[in-house]
Amino acid sequence: MSTFEIKDAFLLDGQEVQIISGSIHYFRVVPQYWRDRLVKLKNMGCNTVETYIPWNFHESRKGQFDFTGMRDVEAFVRLAQEVGLMVILRPTPYICGEWEFGGLPAWLLKEDGIRLRCNDPRYMQHVMDYYDELLPRLIPLQVTHGGPVIMMQVENEYGSYGDDKEYLAALRDAIIARGVDVPLVTSDGPEPDMMSCGKVEGVFQTGNFGSHTVERFGFMAERGIKPLMCMEFWCGWFDHWGNGGHSRTDADACAKEFATLLDMGHVNIYMFHGGTSFGLMNGANDYDNLAPDVTSYDYDAPLSEDGRITEKYIRFREAVEKHTGKSVPQTELPEIPRRAFGEAKRLASMPLLESIRQLPPVHRLNPVSMERLGQDYGYILYSTTLENEETLRKIQLVDAADRAQIMLDGKIIATLYDRQLLSPVKFDQPIPVRKGAQLDILVENLGRVNYSYKLEKQRKGIDGAVVINDHQRYGWDIRCVDESVMRILPTAKAEGHGPQVYDLCFEVDQAADTWLDLSGWGKGVVQLNGFTLGRFWHIGPQKRLYIPAPLLKEGKNFLRILETEGMAGTACLADEPDLG
Repeated sequence: MSTFEIKDAFLLDGQEVQIISGSIHYFRVVPQYWRDRLVKLKNMGCNTVETYIPWNFHESRKGQFDFTGMRDVEAFVRLAQEVGLMVILRPTPYICGEWEFGGLPAWLLKEDGIRLRCNDPRYMQHVMDYYDELLPRLIPLQVTHGGPVIMMQVENEYGSYGDDKEYLAALRDAIIARGVDVPLVTSDGPEPDMMSCGKVEGVFQTGNFGSHTVERFGFMAERGIKPLMCMEFWCGWFDHWGNGGHSRTDADACAKEFATLLDMGHVNIYMFHGGTSFGLMNGANDYDNLAPDVTSYDYDAPLSEDGRITEKYIRFREAVEKHTGKSVPQTELPEIPRRAFGEAKRLASMPLLESIRQLPPVHRLNPVSMERLGQDYGYILYSTTLENEETLRKIQLVDAADRAQIMLDGKIIATLYDRQLLSPVKFDQPIPVRKGAQLDILVENLGRVNYSYKLEKQRKGIDGAVVINDHQRYGWDIRCVDESVMRILPTAKAEGHGPQVYDLCFEVDQAADTWLDLSGWGKGVVQLNGFTLGRFWHIGPQKRLYIPAPLLKEGKNFLRILETEGMAGTACLADEPDLG
């Protein structure tokens, strides 16, 4: 058993220790690679690993918890201890992290009137239910119980969201009451309002920033914060679709800032290794425009998306060695091979609408959002038969998000994205409508925002009405197209045009890391052997999806590609990434 205290310095068993930490999100890395990433963290000179714990990754349905496989946070922490690392855990209800809905479960949005990240009784009851399941798993992992965990976080960047001190105190008290006895922390931007609004009595404050260390730490010192710690040193940045190219930062400039942090205080590198937002778990930002994040979370981190050592990694290790005056001991690791498996063979395809219509519909008078039907992610299809309209002059989707394709008798007549959904679509020429025509509206959830007050406005699909010409249309068949449904959608041996579902396969004789190149394809989602790799979109910057070797099997491997734009090329397995 050990002790960890925060006084004028960080004290481990009474001895002063400097925290040199790096972020690795266990939920963005396949478990077979956890050891590789952790050892590389230690080989760079770090003594601590930090990770968020995303609520929605562990309780995707109310009361149904999963801590197995990629979700086994306890195994990740124990492995970090084996490697010789201390651990900082951030089991906050909200994580941000460019993760879907900032880690909050989408099912919270099913309840009208619920308020998030404040002392709302309904929200707090859900948090307490989650903590009753999560925290008993973390208690034995604390240094005070023989584990490696030295600190836990109460809330994340709360000063950028609200100022409900009763909420912060309630979280603090709930964590302590359930047995957490290591120091508790918060992290906020080092600005007056952020630090003031995010402060709670008895909880240590840290800062998040990526530059101007002398000024940031100086501001924190003026507020009496000691020791000084940057909980998130942003050494890179994330990409969103259409941002024009992979975000990159200068390795030497980053290393210089990192060296200043080492000289002045304590640091957690965000991210040391970004990994991949597998599935449909990417987040989004929404300021002037919606900006959903790409599947890759490479972050231009010291360790690349597939775990390769970068120039930034080398510069950071040199900074640690210069600061400590010692060479960093190195543990050898086997190199993870990369392979190009060539072109995947197309087996079958089927029109997307035809596939979706084989799902049982839910009938509603008015369209309703995904969340009201118990759906979290993916697509949702609204269908109706037009009997009264002779032409379509205009159409409006009320309270809709994020991207909608409007189809008349299977033909796309409008595609609306983000702010375009706020106004009616007015057609240049009235579109003739035959009696009994089929109107379909396919709406995609591109990822709920993970930051700002807009968290509470994240219902997806259509949650208001569809106004055709000048009247509301009543009577809709609604079909939810989520990840589990995508795995069982049937396909036929036929080639088609327009939005399609495709089945492909490729052979693997020996598993290795590879990348799925979808040049020539439009937009959609890919599954490999039933596992959702993530999204693709021809607007980039990301052009290839990372496939770690443990997701492959010897022999035939099967791809399912859901494509919504009617753009399909060849699918090739390459031996290097292309992040744009």
